[in-house]
Amino acid sequence: MRLHSELSGPEDAPVLVMGSSLGTTNTLWEPQLPVLEEFFRIVRFDHRGHGASPTDNGPFTMDDLGADVLELLDSLDVQRFSYCGLSLGGMIGMWLAAHAPDRVDRLALCCTTANFPSAQPWLDRAATVRESGTAAIAEAVVGRWFTHELAERFPDTITAYRELLSGADDNTYAAICEAIAAMDLRPVLPSIQAPTVVIAAAQDEATPPEFLRVIADAIPDAELYVVGDAAHLANVEAADAVSVILHGYLTAAAGAR
Repeated sequence: MRLHSELSGPEDAPVLVMGSSLGTTNTLWEPQLPVLEEFFRIVRFDHRGHGASPTDNGPFTMDDLGADVLELLDSLDVQRFSYCGLSLGGMIGMWLAAHAPDRVDRLALCCTTANFPSAQPWLDRAATVRESGTAAIAEAVVGRWFTHELAERFPDTITAYRELLSGADDNTYAAICEAIAAMDLRPVLPSIQAPTVVIAAAQDEATPPEFLRVIADAIPDAELYVVGDAAHLANVEAADAVSVILHGYLTAAAGAR
């Protein structure tokens, strides 16, 4: 499946691929662009059924979602790249680093997990979305993306992300939920050789810091950071802190321009 993508940054710079969370689009990473575009040719993509990417009723697996990214990069003639992903984007990043190790230079994983303790909440969410649409879950889901403090100070941000989630294709979103329910990336984590930084958010209820510690402990020599005053979409709520970590870690591979 050919995913929609947005490219920015110098054409001759090292490539950085950025994967967003379920229910958002490639616009999720806009807070980090000013910091990273100087050093990287950035490829931001939309998952199946999100933004301008094609829809798919499923069923499919995490293997298929990872293969989507490789197909996109092949079409762009990108062989080597660093990868940064949040939530679903991070799950795909782990899959890529484990299944295409010769292609991934560095890996940044934000507010994500290698598995969930129970599949049932994801199966329940999929059933609700198939019956009532993504709008039916938008308030509850986006409520876990940001802290109460941000929601009170910036209600327009909450509204914008609810609309973004509600715009995802219902059947594709549900099928991704089912793929996440079946996912367990823990067995492949020790095989990841790409230098890896793991970023957790102290107030993230969706993927709590202990989930990220499991990842950091399993990937050889991975570094773990925990940012405070942020929930699941930490790159938005704690944009400066996340940008500093990503800049420091990823540009070590890119070199100064």
